[in-house]
Amino acid sequence: MVEGGPVLVEGPVELELDDGTLVRSERFVVAVCACRRSKTYPICDTSHRRRRQPPGR
Repeated sequence: MVEGGPVLVEGPVELELDDGTLVRSERFVVAVCACRRSKTYPICDTSHRRRRQPPGR
């Protein structure tokens, strides 16, 4: 696991979402999103790296 980031899993992987949808990746290492900010959830798109603006800015 990467602190503040994804869970790295040896691939290929098949993930089943809550709604029953299957997501597959044939990559040799797959970054599974743990922050839920990814636009390609459940696969990480590095959204966890983006910094948020402080309130009032």
